[in-house]
Amino acid sequence: MSAIADRNFRKSPTRLLTQLAAWLLLSMLSLAASAQTRAWLDRDRIALGETVTLNIESNSVRAAEPDYAPLDADFAVSGHTSRREFEQVNGRSSIRTLYAVALRPRRDGVLTVPALSLGSEQTQPIALVVTPDSGRAPARAGDDVFIESEADDADPYVQQSVGWVVRLYSAAPLVSGQLDQAAPEGASLQRVGDDAQYQRDVGGRRYSVVERRFLLVPERSGALTIPPANFEGHGAGGFFDDLFGSNHGALQAQAAPRVLQVRPVPANAPQPWLPLQDLQLRYQSTPQELRAGAAATLVVEAVADGATAAQMPELQLPVIDGVQVFAEPVQADERFVDGRPRAKLTRRFSLVPSRAGKVQMSGMRMSWWDVRAGAVRTASLPMLSWTALAPAAATASATDPAATALPSPSPATAAPADGTASSLRAIAGANRGWVLATLLFAALWLFTLVWGLHRGDARAAREVEPGHDGAEQPEWARQKSAEPAGHLKQALDRGALGDVADALCAAARPRARDLDEVMARLADADQRGAVQALQRARWGGGDGVSARQWLRKAFAPGPRWREGPVDSGPSPLPPLYPGERRGA
Repeated sequence: MSAIADRNFRKSPTRLLTQLAAWLLLSMLSLAASAQTRAWLDRDRIALGETVTLNIESNSVRAAEPDYAPLDADFAVSGHTSRREFEQVNGRSSIRTLYAVALRPRRDGVLTVPALSLGSEQTQPIALVVTPDSGRAPARAGDDVFIESEADDADPYVQQSVGWVVRLYSAAPLVSGQLDQAAPEGASLQRVGDDAQYQRDVGGRRYSVVERRFLLVPERSGALTIPPANFEGHGAGGFFDDLFGSNHGALQAQAAPRVLQVRPVPANAPQPWLPLQDLQLRYQSTPQELRAGAAATLVVEAVADGATAAQMPELQLPVIDGVQVFAEPVQADERFVDGRPRAKLTRRFSLVPSRAGKVQMSGMRMSWWDVRAGAVRTASLPMLSWTALAPAAATASATDPAATALPSPSPATAAPADGTASSLRAIAGANRGWVLATLLFAALWLFTLVWGLHRGDARAAREVEPGHDGAEQPEWARQKSAEPAGHLKQALDRGALGDVADALCAAARPRARDLDEVMARLADADQRGAVQALQRARWGGGDGVSARQWLRKAFAPGPRWREGPVDSGPSPLPPLYPGERRGA
């Protein structure tokens, strides 16, 4: 008992040190991942003469203020603002700094916001599309405040997603106000995203613009009247307005009503009805090979211009002969581009062939209605074909029977190695040499300590091994030895085939090395035949259900062992290593 207690005492520090090593590695990874600097624009497409806001966020303690000098080549920079926030989540505190600056493009075209430096940190370049100035001024341009509203399609179809945009122009600074847009009868109107704020020159006057986006879906054909948007608020009044309580700072504006002509569903339209501006399908990734009984991943992507994810039909692969298809939930990314919705759907499929041989998959097809051309379109993917390979277990058994006895790393064993490699790459990418050196030194120290404790565990295991050097057999081992038939029955009722094999080996006294030795020591021919059926079910493609039933019937009265020493004879398997003699 003292040897067992000493072994348990030794295992506790080993487990503790292993957990400490994992905690240290994850701490270094979180340190590298937490220090991030990113940049984004509030809009990725503007007109010449408008401004766009560049936002930069950093939670790195080493980050300095951004260097805006690289922006001067293509942009006029103004409106520098910054703020610092302190956060504490789950006992961990962090400081986040946000910088914002207004950019006015100097020319149209596809411009690039260059990478900016914040001390040792750096942002990523960002693309910006700048369209030429249309030269068309809003109807009430010149007023202190006015509203402009427009649809991306003046004559949409029934159930077509229409982008509806309301813009509030104000030449005076606004102190407060409310912008409302009522929903029309015969259509649904839903607000989309946050308001965009920028500046725009109209008729030689600078306006601050608040742009609000809506998703409009007509429910019936005919004339659709959109109620006018309204604004009521207050601007910054003058000194005498504040002194005498004048209401001269009150501001009001109302947009002109708009009427859309909604067209019905065409008679030749495909079903389900899908009105779009454009639809693109593509394979995001395809498997290089298929193997019977193993899962391979196929990823399909659909990009719909003019629809939300809820309006899109489900992405489904066609039926594949001899292949089971398991689909994961759809991943949707919705954006508002050019005043209308755009949805990107991604779905991952697992392909599991049931047999080896030729496999063909017809390409996915999706019919839709082109609202600009007024015609039926079909988006499709090309056909794919593979030659499914034989199962891995059957291949290994045919080429090298001894290979079936070699254990393969389990996912649980391989996962820490992959996580360690990813962690080291993340730390190295963060350019923290001192962190990597500290982590490497700690890993080497822990490895040496765990190796020394492992040697002690091995000695303790030999000291308490039943029957080794006359040591007393533990109580749990005596109980298990006393009930071999009970353990075999439990394995046959609830265990896997591997558990049944272990129970058969444990039922022999002394314990058998493998099932070959079990068959050599069994005296009953029916029991030997049942064990052979178990071997075939595990490695040779036999029927596991029939083998289990045969084992239950044959071993119901218990194993019948031969009397006296048993010579198992030479093994039919080739030696694992050259020069090794089997069955000696």
